[in-house]
Amino acid sequence: MNIYERKYRWKIVLVLSALFIVAATLIYTDNLATKLAKEEKQKVAQIANVYHYIATATDITDYGFFVELIQANTTVPIISTDNEGHIVAHLNLDTAKVVADSTYLPRCLEDMKDYAEPIKLEISSGIYQYVYYKHSILYQQLLYYPYVQLLIIAAFLIVAYTLFNTARKSEQNRVWVGMAKETAHQLGTPISSLVAWVEYLEQSPEMEQKRSVVEEMGKDVQRLELIADRFSKVGSQPDLTEKNLITELEYSIDYIKRRSSKKVSFDFQYPNPNMQVKMNVILFNWVIENLLKNALDAIDGIGDIVIKVEEDTDHAIIDISDSGKGIPRSKQKTVFEPGYSTKKRGWGLGLTLAKRITESYHKGKIFVKQSAPGKGTTFRIILPKS
Repeated sequence: MNIYERKYRWKIVLVLSALFIVAATLIYTDNLATKLAKEEKQKVAQIANVYHYIATATDITDYGFFVELIQANTTVPIISTDNEGHIVAHLNLDTAKVVADSTYLPRCLEDMKDYAEPIKLEISSGIYQYVYYKHSILYQQLLYYPYVQLLIIAAFLIVAYTLFNTARKSEQNRVWVGMAKETAHQLGTPISSLVAWVEYLEQSPEMEQKRSVVEEMGKDVQRLELIADRFSKVGSQPDLTEKNLITELEYSIDYIKRRSSKKVSFDFQYPNPNMQVKMNVILFNWVIENLLKNALDAIDGIGDIVIKVEEDTDHAIIDISDSGKGIPRSKQKTVFEPGYSTKKRGWGLGLTLAKRITESYHKGKIFVKQSAPGKGTTFRIILPKS
């Protein structure tokens, strides 16, 4: 299991933990809200009974006691009406608005009618009083509290993740640049020595019969120089020059084709042989070679590789397809992250470099266009045209 598979599992654990906390918070808050709603409804029923007793009793000597019972409710808004809907009493509403705005009480009454069924009190034969209510502000705040809390937590996590991700990418970039520069530096000394030895052998009369061997050695040395040059450019802003995309693709395809099995079929398709794109040739060829090598690994040396080029008004589009084992959907973004590899050997840096070179240096895009296990993979590169 590589580092990104472990990270994926940790993400699942964190998501499940977050969902558990959310569920527990909602259940607990809902339980509290239910209890509060029940208590408030009991208060309204108690006040309704007091209204009923006051309206029907004939021998009340101490009204103060009943007034205190009514005023003990300081949270639940209540409006009482007669048979014809005229407001006869109200409780726990904004007194200033009641005085200043004649429409305030009717609006509150309509709101309460939509909120809950009123308590119906029979005062005398055919005469009724209706007690309307709405739960307190505390109850409503309690209902919305977990959502507000979750929004705050989510905002905090997003900010924290963004800051962490930015810092991690910055650190990764520094590591990449340092590693690339050091690799180029380490390659430089033996390459210089090899160049000198090849020149010596070329001038030696004893090597005339082995001239072809020396020439091949020279090509390999040139290849090493190219690799060192590529690494030396990582971290620096490369110069982009206008080049024929098809010509450069042909060069990379031919290079890989000469070093692959005869059982691999290469098919290069393009509508326009003269498609101009601004690029850094050394780095761009590196991207194509990495994708082609990945395709060779995917088909295990037997199968088809198709390179198809299209264009629109502003972009050149390159699709590199193979008939290999494919990539699961869950891994199609992970493949570009450093360290991801399905091979036992290697650091899993090829596609990461390809993405950096394409997007950071050439202002293009690279992604998995389509893939499925057992049905092959298509990588797409989009580059701005000159």
